[in-house]
Amino acid sequence: MSLIANYLEANGIATVVMGCAKDIVEYCGVPRFLYCDFPLGCPAGRPGDRASQAATLELALRLLESAPGPRTTVQLPERWSDNPDWKLDFFNVGQMSAAEFERVREEELAWRKPPAKAGG
Repeated sequence: MSLIANYLEANGIATVVMGCAKDIVEYCGVPRFLYCDFPLGCPAGRPGDRASQAATLELALRLLESAPGPRTTVQLPERWSDNPDWKLDFFNVGQMSAAEFERVREEELAWRKPPAKAGG
């Protein structure tokens, strides 16, 4: 994504990269980066939380119009948890029982399932 952002920028299209891997994205040197200190895969806010996602998008759009210069990083103020220990064992399958792993897998599959169409 970072390489694509740089290509688009070189061709006159402004970008904001939203991501959770700060070291990787900053290393690639994107013009504008909204860093979300959430688990990988959640750069647009909390999964299933429209308010969190809307706030994240709003901040990304503000960054697009107000970045003071190239390679600007802004951190989303929302936190996944007040305790940083979540990073040590978030979805650490080595610490999960088979039943817990299966429960999480089923939740993920249900979350990805498209909503039923109205009237049928």
